[in-house]
Amino acid sequence: MTKKPRPELADLLHALDPAAPLAERHLWLMQLLDWVRGDGRDVEAAVARVRTLMNAAEAQPEWLSLWHQWWIEFLTEVDATPLLADLGFAPRSAFMSELVDRLRRKLIWPTPETTDLRELFPLLFPTEFDALWLRALDAPTLRRLRRVLLGSRAQDGAHQYALRTLLNALAHALSQISATGQSAEIRSRMAPPVQRERPFATLPITFEALREAVLTHGRESAPALVAVQALRNQLDACRAAASTVYEHLKEHGISVHIEFQLRQLRQRIIRVKALLLCLETDEPAQATAQLLSHLVRIHHDSGSIGALVRDSTQLMAAKVTERNAETGEHYITHDGREYLHMLRAAAGGGAVMALTTLSKLAIVGLGLSAFWGGVAAGLNYAVSFVIIMLLHWTVATKQPAMTAPSMAAKLKDLQSPQAYEDFVTEVVHLLRSQFVAIAGNVVLVLGVAYALAAGIQALGWGAPVDDAHARHILAEHHMLGRTIPYAIVTGALLFASSIIAGWVENWFVLHRLDSVIAYHPRCTRLLGASRARRWGRYWGENISSWTANVSLGLLLGLVPPIVGFFGVPVEVRHVTLVSGQIAVAAQHLGPSVWHASALWWAVGGIFITGFLDLAVSFYLAFRLALTAQNVTGVDRRRLYAAMGRRALRQPLSFFFPVRTDGAAAPAPPDAAAHEARESG
Repeated sequence: MTKKPRPELADLLHALDPAAPLAERHLWLMQLLDWVRGDGRDVEAAVARVRTLMNAAEAQPEWLSLWHQWWIEFLTEVDATPLLADLGFAPRSAFMSELVDRLRRKLIWPTPETTDLRELFPLLFPTEFDALWLRALDAPTLRRLRRVLLGSRAQDGAHQYALRTLLNALAHALSQISATGQSAEIRSRMAPPVQRERPFATLPITFEALREAVLTHGRESAPALVAVQALRNQLDACRAAASTVYEHLKEHGISVHIEFQLRQLRQRIIRVKALLLCLETDEPAQATAQLLSHLVRIHHDSGSIGALVRDSTQLMAAKVTERNAETGEHYITHDGREYLHMLRAAAGGGAVMALTTLSKLAIVGLGLSAFWGGVAAGLNYAVSFVIIMLLHWTVATKQPAMTAPSMAAKLKDLQSPQAYEDFVTEVVHLLRSQFVAIAGNVVLVLGVAYALAAGIQALGWGAPVDDAHARHILAEHHMLGRTIPYAIVTGALLFASSIIAGWVENWFVLHRLDSVIAYHPRCTRLLGASRARRWGRYWGENISSWTANVSLGLLLGLVPPIVGFFGVPVEVRHVTLVSGQIAVAAQHLGPSVWHASALWWAVGGIFITGFLDLAVSFYLAFRLALTAQNVTGVDRRRLYAAMGRRALRQPLSFFFPVRTDGAAAPAPPDAAAHEARESG
């Protein structure tokens, strides 16, 4: 299909008809702006076409008379208030409803038969190139454009229209700001002194003083300028008041809905200040062009699905990582004592996971259907993880998704060369903590699973696996087979469990459920006052750990059969379960297996699985934490260089607790912090 050729300027000027129906007049304006736009590549060419238009208009006085009539009709019928006050602001605070609205706007085109300039605007300026050529219009060109195309009569009408529209848009935007700031969910979270000052309540009064001054004395009068400054000061007070809500959210839980409202509030304040610039400017044509350019960009951003996903991801990331950063500190060892404690905790976790492995093999032997087998396996994993938590032991693969946010929090402090070294020192502490944890897990799983399998056979209870199953286990865990993709999926599930844990803990804290359990009359009647307080305190401190462990177990058990239902084969490759199964298979096949290459390829699979479990979950959590904290501009090359220097200078520090030169030794933890670390 060939594109319709763009009409020439002479044809466009000849087609001007002030008496045409509304839709046809707007279609004519769309064609004229399309002619100015040209091929949409050369900004200077577009500006030159604006000058050409003015030359042609000055040469045809009859056409200018028709244009002035057209312009008066346009100002009479079209309402620009929604464009100035509402363009770019989402009418809905829910992600899915806003996503559907943006998809609707992409699929269902607006009609030019409208008196709402907000609906007509994307038809007049459909590309981001429009923002460029509007901004490139110089002051002399804009003054000439205003003089030629408006004329004396039209200028008076345009001035009154612009003033009326600006005041109406300011009134609308300020009412939205005032309503948001006085809503219960925002006001109740402000600092008490701010609540007493009530800056949002007096905002409409300040604006009415401005309106009165402008209409009575003129927009360039001294009373009007004083009123504009008073309104600016009031807006600054409102913005400062809104910023106090973030401290409350940080302490009492993050609400995506409230975060969204605060962002909209800040953006509306910025929009009002931009409108005030148009009200007090000495160059109205230039201010109008700059505002139109800004609105074009806002329109394209507000219609972008990618921008919506990015903004929503940042809000959700802040919601689920805020407390994970604090929890993650408990999984990082800093000295020899903590290193040995982590080794003992990992050994205990490995012993429990050996029992989990044998239980998993027993469940497989029951021959359950895929779904119920997944439920049974998930409950088996969840119970094991909870037992390990209650005994203050650890499973290495649960740690990275918690430690990554705490590492990302430290990236904000990279302001000096020493800060880079301090960060690298913390990375070294983290890596060796993961090394000792996974080593303790795997060694104990291998030893205990092998011994248990041998003990079961010695007692005459039969073998956990037969010959075919044992050889199948070794073949399935070949390091060059499906181990790599399955381990990557498992790492993603480990990350997903931390997301669920962070979300649940934030929801628990946001709704103050620890206080509900401790003090609600029904709870105190059921549990007793002292027990209710203990339960409230316990769940407030441990809800994240319980959620992480239970959700991880259910994910590992249920995701494979659910995904398999859609024809996608997925298996769990958790390093402790892999190690336990290989140990059981090796014990069953007897001493001859030590000479089989299949065993050693499977042992290699243990290393690959452990590395990918840790690396994938840590990478995903780290990227999410960076998004949540909006960490940008980090000099990665300097960071990598510092890491390389440490690896060359002290390679053993990545695996064992040796003294490092990068930073001063950390202060010893207090008793409360040590107890929290042990209960991690």
